[in-house]
Amino acid sequence: MTARSYILPDPETQPAFYADVPPKRFLAWVIDGVLIGILCVLILPFTAFTGIFFFPFLFLVVGFIYRVLTLAGGSATWGMRMVGIEFRAQTGDRFDLGAAILHTLGYSISIAMPLLQVISIILMLASRRKQGLTDHFMGSVAINRAARF
Repeated sequence: MTARSYILPDPETQPAFYADVPPKRFLAWVIDGVLIGILCVLILPFTAFTGIFFFPFLFLVVGFIYRVLTLAGGSATWGMRMVGIEFRAQTGDRFDLGAAILHTLGYSISIAMPLLQVISIILMLASRRKQGLTDHFMGSVAINRAARF
């Protein structure tokens, strides 16, 4: 661990960090989906509207880039920021570019395979730290962020 690193909050002694995280993650996912959809619609004219024919692929690519950039830039997507949660790496640090790419790749694989997504949701609802499947592999957590003034 580096000098600025800290241990992740313990769910037993600091439960407020994990309070209501699963429903907040779901709401953030919906918000992010809407934002990605808007971005895709804004991109369509730049594809001479041929993007309509491969819109799901466009949505996937734009979503991947959106998630990586927002996670690397603030350890939270814009949807997560709106609902007051953020990711922390196993060390307690915010996500860097590498962690953002790995987490987004894991998320993308989970979304592509419904069984993995179901397992991830069950883990978020049942695990002590409310971690999804990718979070378990990376040791990351989604927590309520500290208030910012």
